[in-house]
Amino acid sequence: MEIAIPLFDRFTALDAIGPYQVLSALPGATVRFLAAEPGPVRTDNGMLTVLAEGRYEDAPEPEVLVVPGGPGTRALLSDERLLGWVRSAHESSRYTTSVCTGSLVLAAAGLLDGIDATTYWASRDELAALGAQPVAERVVERGKVITAAGVSAGIDMALRLAELLAGTQTAQAIQLLIEYDPQPPFDTGSPDKAPAEVLELVTGARPPEEAPGP
Repeated sequence: MEIAIPLFDRFTALDAIGPYQVLSALPGATVRFLAAEPGPVRTDNGMLTVLAEGRYEDAPEPEVLVVPGGPGTRALLSDERLLGWVRSAHESSRYTTSVCTGSLVLAAAGLLDGIDATTYWASRDELAALGAQPVAERVVERGKVITAAGVSAGIDMALRLAELLAGTQTAQAIQLLIEYDPQPPFDTGSPDKAPAEVLELVTGARPPEEAPGP
């Protein structure tokens, strides 16, 4: 089972690494990081790179597609090479998925027209402008299209995907294997829960491309 995760300049590390950690534990799965060209790809903080082993086209028919997000997704919305590959991969994929603003890429490829989908909380208007129906849920499953909200939600999505691909017990075993038992010290993980001053600290008055986060 081939699982393809496309990388691009300024992707968010956990968007890709979280699902990779879960899905690479599936029996018989091969998870591949791909990019426009093989080699190191810079994450959004500029201090970490991840090695892409091949080009997008090296996986023309992956069984599963996982598109991560990050500030770099905006440059992809008019990248016909990537969008064409995403459309083609979707035609034969068993599941087409995204994490965070990776859903903007799916929408730009025309895969989310009129479909419920989620994304990073500060990017829902962008998702709507691209034809999707944004919903404030952590993981949204619509047929073979599964979208996850921001960053850490990719782990939740990947565990659900593991269940669909290999059964509940296997997915539960993977959850135990990675000791995914979230007990955060704060309850400020969504804009609905965060105090106003925390929300302002994250968003401020800066344009989305300059603000911290995806």
